[in-house]
Amino acid sequence: MWTFMLLGLLCASASASAIQARYSSYSGEYGSGGGEPFSHSGLQLEGPITAIRVRVNSFNIVGLQVRYGQVWSDYVGGKLGDLEEIFIHPGESVIAVSGSYSNYLKTLNFVTDEGRFLSFGKDTGIMLYAVPLHSNTVL
Repeated sequence: MWTFMLLGLLCASASASAIQARYSSYSGEYGSGGGEPFSHSGLQLEGPITAIRVRVNSFNIVGLQVRYGQVWSDYVGGKLGDLEEIFIHPGESVIAVSGSYSNYLKTLNFVTDEGRFLSFGKDTGIMLYAVPLHSNTVL
């Protein structure tokens, strides 16, 4: 099962629009050291985050895949559970990521600059929170 070494992935996504250029911010790696670490750094060159797939079972977040522009990242995690997918609107950016964990990732939440709160999993365990390190940047 997938323990979590997480947000080096989302925290490297650049977002740009024709009107206003914005830059990405990296806020570090998360996790207890178990599982397989992964990073999506470099994929931000394909464009901003445009969709997110999260696989959940009755107890945990078990898998994750993110689309940058039109390019999907490799899927990381387990194969059992329901696959949920959300789309980020054109020009919209992920500005914060939060979640919770115990031995495994329990909850994953994404907040956008349009005020949307996109949530996966069950809200139990120890909280984690990632925001951009610099003003005028996005995750």
